[in-house]
Amino acid sequence: MALIGVFDSGVGGLSILDEALRQLPEHDYIYLADSANAPYGEKSSDWIAARSLELCRHLASQGCDAIVVACNTATAEAIKQIRETLSIPIIGVEPGIKPAAMQSHNNIVGVLATEATLKSDKFNALLNTLPNNCQFIKQAGAGLVPLIESGKADSEETLELLAKHLEPIQDAGADTLVLGCTHYPFLRKSIRKLLGESITLIDTSDAVVRQLKRQLEPLQKEGWLKNYGSVLLLSSKDDASLLQMAQELMSADLSLHSVEAHILGKTR
Repeated sequence: MALIGVFDSGVGGLSILDEALRQLPEHDYIYLADSANAPYGEKSSDWIAARSLELCRHLASQGCDAIVVACNTATAEAIKQIRETLSIPIIGVEPGIKPAAMQSHNNIVGVLATEATLKSDKFNALLNTLPNNCQFIKQAGAGLVPLIESGKADSEETLELLAKHLEPIQDAGADTLVLGCTHYPFLRKSIRKLLGESITLIDTSDAVVRQLKRQLEPLQKEGWLKNYGSVLLLSSKDDASLLQMAQELMSADLSLHSVEAHILGKTR
């Protein structure tokens, strides 16, 4: 059995944890939400890098066999330093612009992400590797993460703000939309309401967990007895709120797992 750390600035990485519990339910997980400092997308690159490394070091100190940096902003700003510092597998997330370019029929792709992700060297280096015939409409989703963090993913306020952010993408005629922040899959229902069913939504959760699965293969042992591992939820702000958000946002049946929630630094 492996112990897997999943780190995000807040509740967005629950979309990754949800997929991990679907594909790899037998493992134990520590989900670390730095909700006291969310959102990361509006902070400086140096701060994001230092804080991300600090929290990944904490997860490693708890005995994690692998860590998923389930935050696009943290991946863009800190993944290189984290991998250089820690000796365990580190899996990052990045906007799925490559599969979006491959799937788009009219070569017009919308990218909804944080300002920090869109400005990062990592994102723009990836963008430069893609065909010039594909037009990317980049849009920062300012204000969406705080609304999701406060439990308002399905609110009218969020719908109105989302509509403003999606307007340039819709006006450009994009047939594909990249959800470039792990918080944004929780807006699927609202996005469908605004853009309809015909637009293709690109979420990289499945690809991230498949990569995690490949990294865990050397650790696998015969004769595992548990069907469902434990889930420890750690929050730098409010453990009860994190547990409630996990129960509300995730589709996984958490009752199948042993689940605890604690304030960061007060357990293990």
